[in-house]
Parts: sequence; C-alpha cells; structure tokens
Amino acid sequence: MLASDQALTIAQADASRVYRDLSPYRIQLVLEADGWHVDYEPKDRKLKGGGPHYIIDGHTGTIVSKRYEQ
Repeated sequence: MLASDQALTIAQADASRVYRDLSPYRIQLVLEADGWHVDYEPKDRKLKGGGPHYIIDGHTGTIVSKRYEQ
C-alpha cells in the first residue's frame, strides 16, 4: 500500500509544474476505496477558483485522475 507521504509527493510533483507556488493552498489528503484523494483548496476563502485535485492509485502510485481549477 502506498503511504500518504508518497501520494503527496506524487501530487506535489505534478501540481508544482502547473501552479509553481502551492503555498496559497491548504492540502487535504484522504484514502478512499478508489485511492488517495489529494485536494488543494485556497487558504483564503475570498479567492475565486481553486487548486488541483488528484486521485492516486493506492497500490501503484499512478495518477488515476487529475483536475485543475483556476
């Protein structure tokens, strides 16, 4: 089983290529039946848009799904 820190590393590698600076986002990491859900939400609720959202396979570490909000 893929550990939470490994799932986060995979998501951050992809997210930082697209968003560059991830400091404005709060990270939520949850293991569900379909894999690790890694969601980046703006820390400032007044900001419009959002960050990236991932589902990462809990066994292989493959990004199953990703969605970018901007």
